[in-house]
Amino acid sequence: MKDQKELQKTIGGFFQLQLSNGEEYYPSLIKLNTTRNALEYILKVKGYTKIYIPYFTCDTILEPMLKLAVPYEFYTLDKQLDPIVDFEIGYTECFLYTNYFGIKQHTVEKLSKNVKNLIVDNSQAFFSKPIDNIDTIYSCRKFFGVSDGAYLQLNSSLRLNIETDISFDRLLHLIKSIDVGSENSYGDFVENDKSLENNDIKKMSVVTQKILSGINYQNSEKIRKQNYNYLQENLALINELDIEIPLDAVPMVYPLLISNDKVKTKLIANKIFVPTYWPNVFKWTNEQMFENHLAKHLVPLPIDHRYTIKDMERIVCVLKDIIHELAS
Repeated sequence: MKDQKELQKTIGGFFQLQLSNGEEYYPSLIKLNTTRNALEYILKVKGYTKIYIPYFTCDTILEPMLKLAVPYEFYTLDKQLDPIVDFEIGYTECFLYTNYFGIKQHTVEKLSKNVKNLIVDNSQAFFSKPIDNIDTIYSCRKFFGVSDGAYLQLNSSLRLNIETDISFDRLLHLIKSIDVGSENSYGDFVENDKSLENNDIKKMSVVTQKILSGINYQNSEKIRKQNYNYLQENLALINELDIEIPLDAVPMVYPLLISNDKVKTKLIANKIFVPTYWPNVFKWTNEQMFENHLAKHLVPLPIDHRYTIKDMERIVCVLKDIIHELAS
């Protein structure tokens, strides 16, 4: 008997955008539309009555708690970006930890053995495989050219009955950037970000799955590691963030911590665009807190698959000129 979809398949007509066929990196995980909705999915299924979250995180993480009226409490980090857990986590409460920059997998492994009701936020650690029986969240658009998309490992057999998202109308900034460059499509990128606010939990769209099925993940991993290692070799002596990373780590960025307010601005003036992680942290913390210092002085340098060692050489050269200029 023929499958119903196969019987109703359209034959003929115009050609669609042609994308490569392959396999997603996490084909067996739950595929959702956004990472904040992946967290909401966990909170709904598990019924947690409170969640502990780091001060050093994006404020979009609050969206599910506000929607579900789940109380939250902040905790602090030490200089190694490890959580300071000096409180008791209740039986119906949970603890969220971010695998910062994709370099804190060792901490994730320790927490998985010592902290109950752990939720791992791997939004910055796409290539860090989930630990068995630990709820884990992944972001797709922080690593690849998609408009949305998240993966969720859920330590429960329960599943929510949800619709599939439709995201063709969120592709403008991705397509436009190919034709006219990312600077000229940045406004569209910002609009796409806004469009993801307060969305219902939905399954990942077909177009996002299709794009993710055509990515050369092995190549992406290799380039990120090479670029990270080059920057580490050349910038370790000036980097105030001294963290030993696992050999198999695939970082999202190179996290350069340097106590000078002007470095980031001058890099951007040289067309090396670096974000601030995260402006909301200034509202949540005071100037004596490490998280405030991180938000103010962290310079996340891009190392992803779009860039070569030559690009890393340029970053190092520009940085050293900036530091020399500021010191003189």
